[in-house]
Amino acid sequence: MSYTFRPRRHPKTNASYAAKHQPSLKALAIRKNRIHVVGSPSFVASDGFVYLDVEGVPDYDSYYLIGLRHRDEDGEYIQQSFWADTPSDERDMWMSCLNALKVMKDARLVHYGNYEVQFLRRMKSRYTVGTEDVAFLDKLISSSFNLLSLIYAQLYFPTYSNGLKEIASYLGFAWSESNASGFNAIAWRSEWESTRAPVLRRRLINYNADDCHALHTVANVIADICSDKPSIEAEARFVNVSSLDSGYPLRFGPIQYVVSDFKVINEAAYWDYQRNRVYVRSSKRLKRLSQERGKHAAALLPPNKCVQAEEHRPACCPNCGCTRFHRNGKYSHLIYDLRFSRTGLRRWVVRHNFFRYQCYDCKRGYNELPREARFGSGLKAYVLHQVIDLRVSQRAVSRALDALFGLPVPIQSINQIKTTATKQYEAAHRAILQRIVSGTLIHADETKITIKREARWVWVFTNLEAVAYVYSDSRDGSTAHGVLHDFRGVLVSDFYAGYDSLDCSHQKCLVHLLRDINEDVLKEPFNEEMKEVAFTFGRLLRPMIETIDRFGLQAHHLRPHKRAVDRFYHSLSIANYRTEVASGYKRRFEKNRGKLFTFLEHDGVPWNNNNAEHAIKAFARLRNAIEGSTTSKGIREYLVLLSISETCRYNGISFLDFLKSGSTDIDALI
Repeated sequence: MSYTFRPRRHPKTNASYAAKHQPSLKALAIRKNRIHVVGSPSFVASDGFVYLDVEGVPDYDSYYLIGLRHRDEDGEYIQQSFWADTPSDERDMWMSCLNALKVMKDARLVHYGNYEVQFLRRMKSRYTVGTEDVAFLDKLISSSFNLLSLIYAQLYFPTYSNGLKEIASYLGFAWSESNASGFNAIAWRSEWESTRAPVLRRRLINYNADDCHALHTVANVIADICSDKPSIEAEARFVNVSSLDSGYPLRFGPIQYVVSDFKVINEAAYWDYQRNRVYVRSSKRLKRLSQERGKHAAALLPPNKCVQAEEHRPACCPNCGCTRFHRNGKYSHLIYDLRFSRTGLRRWVVRHNFFRYQCYDCKRGYNELPREARFGSGLKAYVLHQVIDLRVSQRAVSRALDALFGLPVPIQSINQIKTTATKQYEAAHRAILQRIVSGTLIHADETKITIKREARWVWVFTNLEAVAYVYSDSRDGSTAHGVLHDFRGVLVSDFYAGYDSLDCSHQKCLVHLLRDINEDVLKEPFNEEMKEVAFTFGRLLRPMIETIDRFGLQAHHLRPHKRAVDRFYHSLSIANYRTEVASGYKRRFEKNRGKLFTFLEHDGVPWNNNNAEHAIKAFARLRNAIEGSTTSKGIREYLVLLSISETCRYNGISFLDFLKSGSTDIDALI
């Protein structure tokens, strides 16, 4: 992988792209055994830095050890450790640490990863402190510096991971315990809680102090690398990526040749040129294939029918207003089409003969056949069916028309067919969207599509009979508000906050909530509070699903379950959860109380948003075929036609039959 890295200039307008981690550069750093620096990272060591490391038990969401490494009044670095024997001692440990931080002048915390910042925020919310302490904590959190964020994007150490222990070990730091690790620290704490052995407590405190010291070591090396005048030792350790040889410049467009003869030589190496002009001289078979291909390309398709257009002389020239025209010869156009039968397809070519007229003054010609009119309705229906319904790429459709029917339809013409069809069905798309909004039930969802490395969004609004896709440049709620501002029914959606401010009834997808709970229980298998939340929610929801399976979505049979919902919320209100994840679900249930069980009060309202997700899957299949090769305009055109296609599918109508009918009203075929 290291050989695939090429240093390149990233666009200044897309800073997020430049900050991405590059695995190939990480591999190069390992191969070269040198630190590789991207750009000009900024980090200056300060006497006010306090190196913070916290130890806790994730499953119980509790903390038992805080380590601080900082300068004292004499300028020497000292280590302070704050210990908690039990979770009930966590408050005393934290207040002692907070008082120690207050004494320090201009303290700025330096940590590795987000664990410590999360710890500070939890301590702030868990234990009530005064207004001054709140302001002090807010200042500490906002000014804290995560050293890993700098390493991840701009500093590539020759290590297989960005873990503190691996990087510090590369820089020469050694822990007092040879098997020191976060996993073993949890095991040591568990063993200490059972035995209360002093040696285990001392081992944990030393391990925490070593982490603070290692963080200090890594910070000093990074500050040396980022300084204007790095030390000799630092210069030997790192190299800036901008100084590396970029290798062969990978770029598109014409090549600028320093010698004119190079252009002739390079063009003689093109594949088509060599096959048709060079290799044919030494291969009779290639020569015969080349001649046959040339004859096929030059041959005109025989027309199945000839039509003589009526003579139409323009009244005046739209360009100059002249009324004098003269006939400028007899011309003809071939219109390519496909004729459908009950058993297959047949090529159909019509020759249109017409007279061309030319303005006497400005010499402009008229009666030319537009490019999009050179294809019949049958061929257009076939193309749209392949591109939209079957998700075939435009290039593949072009090659299939040539291979199966001998029709020379370039990619540009296929794209023009799509554009023309979009204009034809735009009114039908608006009618579908209006019919959805005027109903009593809407499923809504959104998904991302990348266009030229920029994130764009596609929204879907659907009921059980129609689907409408809407394009948006962002994910903010303005798109949903613009579409649903007149809707007064029940909106089924996920938990995205952009839907909450809409003035209508809401039903949140319980499948999303169930999956979130299930994933968090799997992440924390020893969290008994999360298990309690999961089992309680499962016992509440399962009888409702059994009722729906038996009677359908009828409010008459579902309303009796509201008593179980009230009991569920009552037990939730008196529950006192200590872990952050369980407390978060308690707040989530209480916040969405009026939006989780709306389906119990309405007929025909489902408890999940699978209808919208099904419509999103249809777009996802299309996205796989077009992403990276389209524009915002192209996506809008695709969405109009995909809305027609999926609405036909929901109503049991073949999209191909709808296109062949020439109608723009889906209701006329129902």
